[in-house]
Amino acid sequence: MLSLDDLTYSYSQSHESPIIQGLSMNVHAGEFISIIGVSGSGKSTLFKLIAGLLEPNCCEIHIHGEKCTTNRLGEVAYMPQKDLLLPWRTVLDNCLLPWEFNRKPSRGHKKEVIANIQRMLERFGLGKYEHCYPNELSGGMRQRVAFLRTLITGQDLLLLDEPFGALDAMTKKEMHRWLLELWDDLFKTVLFITHDLEEAILLSDRIYLLPSEPDQGVQEMHVNLPRPRHYVMNYDPHFIQLRQDLEQRLYEKTFI
Repeated sequence: MLSLDDLTYSYSQSHESPIIQGLSMNVHAGEFISIIGVSGSGKSTLFKLIAGLLEPNCCEIHIHGEKCTTNRLGEVAYMPQKDLLLPWRTVLDNCLLPWEFNRKPSRGHKKEVIANIQRMLERFGLGKYEHCYPNELSGGMRQRVAFLRTLITGQDLLLLDEPFGALDAMTKKEMHRWLLELWDDLFKTVLFITHDLEEAILLSDRIYLLPSEPDQGVQEMHVNLPRPRHYVMNYDPHFIQLRQDLEQRLYEKTFI
């Protein structure tokens, strides 16, 4: 689904202090991959590079097995940290935005798209709120709408940049439960940025740890927990051991 080979990026013209250096990554179709690292390690920058909002200094980027050069915009679905729902548009109209920006015949007529959105709103527990405005929704509901809007793009690769980071602990657990219940039927590939180690383990197939210093190299960790997953796994001894291992790896890369 996605392949990065020796990705390097610097905000400086001189390329003397790259924020990402020599990063290679392979993501297979249907995987849920978490990206973790300390602030400033380049997580959000990595997403912008994959999405085509920034151009790398050096790298080969392959999406769906095809090499992408300078025209990656629209090849992946990107959900940033903030929900960015338009306050003057209803839930339904916010979800309709991807279709409005990309009205290809293959994506169906407006009535068909609206009917599909309404079905998904029901599935997301938002069927009663399609005519509500964002300021009438809770934080968790807004994130569900933003996630649905991301799915409506029709892309198979989703980049989710800390989608639950601003939520309180109780709402975040509810969002985990909701996403885990949906995951098996979504048939999507996800790259997911988080600072929450338990969240990364609960949701992911693999985890990439970005180093605090670009030249230290990226670590990869496999999460060998069975699916379907449930939040009560947090109390399983194997889950606790995985969290300890992940914290140790992150600590060693950050401070040693």
